[in-house]
Amino acid sequence: MSDYPKVAIVILNWNGLKHLRQFLPSVLSSVWPNLDIVVGDNASTDGSVEFIRAEYPTIRIIQNDANYGFTGGYNRVLAQVEADYYILLNSDVEVNPGWIAPVISLMESDPLIAVAAPKIKAFNQQDSFEHAGAAGGFIDSFGYPFCRGRIVNETETDTGQYEQSGEVFWASGASMFIKKKYWDEAEGFDERFFAHMEEIDLCWRLKNGGYKVMYCAQSEIFHLGGGTLTTENPFKTYLNFRNNLLLIKKNLPFWKGFIVISARYILDLAALLRFLTEGKRKDAWAVSRAHQYFIRHIFERGDHASSTHLKKYNSKLTGMYHGSIMWAFFVKKLRKFTDLDQKRFY
Repeated sequence: MSDYPKVAIVILNWNGLKHLRQFLPSVLSSVWPNLDIVVGDNASTDGSVEFIRAEYPTIRIIQNDANYGFTGGYNRVLAQVEADYYILLNSDVEVNPGWIAPVISLMESDPLIAVAAPKIKAFNQQDSFEHAGAAGGFIDSFGYPFCRGRIVNETETDTGQYEQSGEVFWASGASMFIKKKYWDEAEGFDERFFAHMEEIDLCWRLKNGGYKVMYCAQSEIFHLGGGTLTTENPFKTYLNFRNNLLLIKKNLPFWKGFIVISARYILDLAALLRFLTEGKRKDAWAVSRAHQYFIRHIFERGDHASSTHLKKYNSKLTGMYHGSIMWAFFVKKLRKFTDLDQKRFY
């Protein structure tokens, strides 16, 4: 690569002091000739900002006046960062010094590549893929996201089975590389999502616009996970179910969305009943609240209506699985991405 585009690693923080202490040193070891490191802070009260100022004075801090969530926080922070590439990086991620170059090299190879992500593995079990992104994200016909290396809650051991870089449907917000010009064209994240699945929405809109989302196998990071919202959190359950409905409504045409959402009411009812049988009443109530929200707001176009479809909806985007991942997992007992019928992928 003859020229080195300007890259900004941007970490959004909210009361993540313990993660900053643990993981910032590895981020600072990142090697790239034209690199800025920025921490955006969502009005933390745990001393995060004071810690960074004292221990890492070279890091730029951008402070928001409130907790705007993942979506609003990043929208406000990135509006103040000048770079050719943004790397959105969670505060609970460990990287190695050379992790940036392979991804930028891949993205520079094709002007249509808007977004890319490295291989994401589990910090606490480093031979395994991590739930948030694994080896690239996909989506099924009913709007359920899954990953190469992770289906539902089952993650695979990395045995070198996904060493081929290629196009996927979505890239994890835990470590997302995005060209600034495409971030601007898409108008950033939809702030209605607050947190969870906002990156899938962004990738879907960009793919509808004719751009590509890539997985880079030559770069890997280690993600702790649950840094802000733990896995067993009813609010996280609410956001996941609510945002998934928003995702479908925004990115599918009315007729297709109506069919999928009708099916989702049945599937989500099954999930609600499962939570009840497991004694997780708060999670069951969270599913109910998600659907109540969706019904109340179903006719709203939202603040990103202008960029919902950068171009006409495309029903055969790379990374779509023509089938039900829930059926494959719970009924057919398929646990690995390679077990799925590859002919069902576009």
